[in-house]
Amino acid sequence: MPITVARSCRPPPEVDLVFLSFLGHFAWELLQAPLFASLGQTEHFTGTLICLKATLGDIAIALAAFWCAALVGEGRNWIANKKVAAPAVFFAVGLMATIGLEYLHTEVTGRWAYDADMPTLPVLGTGLSPILQWVFVPMLVLFYMRRLACRIADQGRNPG
Repeated sequence: MPITVARSCRPPPEVDLVFLSFLGHFAWELLQAPLFASLGQTEHFTGTLICLKATLGDIAIALAAFWCAALVGEGRNWIANKKVAAPAVFFAVGLMATIGLEYLHTEVTGRWAYDADMPTLPVLGTGLSPILQWVFVPMLVLFYMRRLACRIADQGRNPG
């Protein structure tokens, strides 16, 4: 017998966003670590902490993009709608923030540097891996969030 969850017991969509984003971005950060110059000489635990801090930044970008999308998507549950505007804003804000922050930290502040193996964009010099990260991880996150939203909506229509 299926268990129904009262609507008031459901956590806000940001909880799903943070959880799913953490899983995807942390895995990506660990996998792309060899493409950053300083991480090759770093101890394992220190490198993991660096990837964790980067993941927290990725989650902050995801939350900012989510809230910007909510402004055009008629609320925080925009993920359940089939309109294109909110997801487009979500991806645009995320990509712009990623490109801007990568440029800032590699070209201006020098907080990190790319290894010679990192492919970069011609004009800005931004690494391709962080750009692809913002495309693929959020696509999976939105896919699963949409599935969750549809299941919850179905449970609300068919409580028995």
